[in-house]
Amino acid sequence: MPIRTRLEHYFGFSAHATNWRTEILAGLTTFITMAYIIFVNPSLLSKTGMPLAAITTATCLCAAIGSILMGSIANYPLALAPGMGLNAYFTYTVVLGMGVPWQTALGAVFLSGIIFLALTFSGIRQRLVAAIPHQLHAAVGGGIGLYIAFIGFRNAGIIVPSAATTVTLGNLRAPGTALAIFGLLLIAILQVLRVRASMLLGVLTTTFLGILCHQVHWEPAHYDLSAIKATAFHLDILGALHIGAFEIIFVFLFVDLFDNIGTLVAVTQRAGLIAPDHTIPRLNRIFLADASSTILGSLAGTSTVTSYIESSAGVAAGGRTGVTAIVTGILFFLSLFLAPLIGAIPTFATAPALILVGGLMLTGLGEIEWDDPQIGIPAFLTVATIPLTWSIADGLSFGLTSYALLQLLTGRARRQDWMLYLLATLFLLRFIFLVRK
Repeated sequence: MPIRTRLEHYFGFSAHATNWRTEILAGLTTFITMAYIIFVNPSLLSKTGMPLAAITTATCLCAAIGSILMGSIANYPLALAPGMGLNAYFTYTVVLGMGVPWQTALGAVFLSGIIFLALTFSGIRQRLVAAIPHQLHAAVGGGIGLYIAFIGFRNAGIIVPSAATTVTLGNLRAPGTALAIFGLLLIAILQVLRVRASMLLGVLTTTFLGILCHQVHWEPAHYDLSAIKATAFHLDILGALHIGAFEIIFVFLFVDLFDNIGTLVAVTQRAGLIAPDHTIPRLNRIFLADASSTILGSLAGTSTVTSYIESSAGVAAGGRTGVTAIVTGILFFLSLFLAPLIGAIPTFATAPALILVGGLMLTGLGEIEWDDPQIGIPAFLTVATIPLTWSIADGLSFGLTSYALLQLLTGRARRQDWMLYLLATLFLLRFIFLVRK
């Protein structure tokens, strides 16, 4: 049997009605929508005193290996990279706020990854996901859809901050915003015409038009790959084991856990990969790849590595198997040498893809029984709080905790749902530990 045929059988091309062209384009689409992390993550973490070149190399390397692990082991179109939000917590709260050395903070990330592995092998992480009522899966997907659409509107300049009303309409005549609107219209037209590569074509065309209009401001940056030696294996595990680091490990552990659950449910729901009994196949492999990537990230010199919601852009482009994630990973490997070129893709070019992917993710909301308050109220809280709190984990916390409380306070609690109530308790603890000032 030819190698190509074996690979198609392993990844289940026939079962998912896909092909190499679709999967490769989907991987490229996912990469383009999340390539910003190559520059955003180093810019954040470098404020801790970590060398910029080392973090850039570590970011590309961990995103590459993590995505390839996810695609090859779990066979899911989920790409991984250092998580946004967690990198900000690492920088501003842990290092700059608490005065913890970045080496010790990396040690805390390492320990959280080890705990991830322990929870995975014990089956606890899988039970936590199974404890979430399947009716809330669609709500999580819809909430994340609004979340990434809002990010797209903001990046496009269509929505801007307002002191009076929080947000308001931006200047639609601004060059970048006008180009984003052009890209939005182009992708929409291509989708109506059923062009599978609509997202990718829209992003690339908008970028090219931006170059012609002198709106792409690109300054190539060069760095030495050997610079990773400045952060690789510099983590301080013993320092992180100090009792004062418990809160740090707790936050890294639970924020990544809940963000990962939310992203996982949303992407698999959108891709139609959830089984008829509402379970997610090969869940232990997904968590194994995620935990291993977090450990690798701490060893290389970056914050927690987790699944990216931008993977839904690849799913919208037709990606259904691990080949999509593998292609994304390969492109991150190439970015080790071509990182300056990736910087030429402006945010106004990727914003339209995020907006329309967000819209596509709202289709699952029709599955929710809105007439039933026991389901409708938690679902609404989930959908509303994900974009409004700017956090998948917060939205999932509100939704599941309210569901558990309604069960308990109306006398509908069942002993076999003990994991649900344990999870709700953990969410409450998370709110306590993550109280905002």
